[in-house]
Amino acid sequence: MSGHSHWATIKRKKGANDAKRGQLFSKLIREMAIAAREGADPDGNVRLRLVVNKAKSAGMPKDMIERTIRRGAGLDKDADAFEELMYEGYGPHGVAMMVKVTTDNRNRTVSDIRRIFARAGGNLAESGAVAWNFEQKGYISIPVANPDPDKMFEMAVEAGADDVEITGDRVEVYTTPHDLHAVSAALEKAGLKPETVELTMKPKQLTSLDLKNAQSVMQVVDQLEELEDVQQVYASLDVPEELVSEYDAQAA
Repeated sequence: MSGHSHWATIKRKKGANDAKRGQLFSKLIREMAIAAREGADPDGNVRLRLVVNKAKSAGMPKDMIERTIRRGAGLDKDADAFEELMYEGYGPHGVAMMVKVTTDNRNRTVSDIRRIFARAGGNLAESGAVAWNFEQKGYISIPVANPDPDKMFEMAVEAGADDVEITGDRVEVYTTPHDLHAVSAALEKAGLKPETVELTMKPKQLTSLDLKNAQSVMQVVDQLEELEDVQQVYASLDVPEELVSEYDAQAA
């Protein structure tokens, strides 16, 4: 199981905890408002469709979804004033991080992020300092009982996937951002039911640490994701299997 797949596993566990903390709707509303600027019709706006599907899966009421889309698209007079930004930095032990935010006050946001990095012995970096190590990819996660690696790989490649990783009872498919929706639709037509369909930032090079040091990096990730303005944190950490077990226990 690769380091990036470990990240995907931890993200699922953290997602359950986010919902319990009541943070998920707030983050989804911001993400949806930003996506709606590219068009209020999910059928013609792939990015918006992905967020709407995520919101529906999280149990967000239909009227809240519709209201958020209208506000984000500027169709209501109280349109949201959010902007989307990506910050780069180094966490503990030099682990590269990309922090995606939606904010209505960038001074507050950058101050909060800088403080978290500084307390952990890391720092914010200049634009481009770590971005070279991350590549935007489409990501599809499909739960499959006892998957046949050869068959899953063949199906995904025929659907247009760039890469396939099989982790236990889950098939993880990577695509170009442009092909994400088409590949997802093709896999669903082939009888597979994607659980997660989204854009991600996949590190090209991973940083390996022992469990104790990896835990210190994850503490920073957790603190950043506690911020209401932060949508996602991507890191170059090669997550140890022991750390995945910790998050399994937390989500139980």
